Amino acid sequence: MRLKQNTLLTFAISLFILMVLFHKDSKAQAKNQMVRLAKIEVEPSQLEQYNRALKEQMTTAVRVEPGVLAYYAVADKNNPAHITILEIYADTAAYKSHIETIHFKKYKDTVKNMVKSLELVDVSLIGKAVKTSL
Repeated sequence: MRLKQNTLLTFAISLFILMVLFHKDSKAQAKNQMVRLAKIEVEPSQLEQYNRALKEQMTTAVRVEPGVLAYYAVADKNNPAHITILEIYADTAAYKSHIETIHFKKYKDTVKNMVKSLELVDVSLIGKAVKTSL
């Protein structure tokens, strides 16, 4: 059952990747982008506080950092303490700059005792299928 949930979650996140990478950017720009999945398990009793800190960090990063192109955070419906974040940066330099910002360091310090596990997975785009109008 867990494998099926992880597969569905990975599929959904892959769709987000496709939409973001190709909606506004050319293929050449997309080649340089850094795309990462962060798989996080949060202490359930700390989930509400964690989500607040995450949302603050995400919105600040997208608003003030030109190289942070997108963040999508999703929670497993059956276990909301299992969170997956899709992060898209203009390039590796933008990511390195991001992790040195005050707002990112504040987030890391705030959540350090809330996160039970963290797995970072760099991913590559393998295809594209996006509706151009809804």
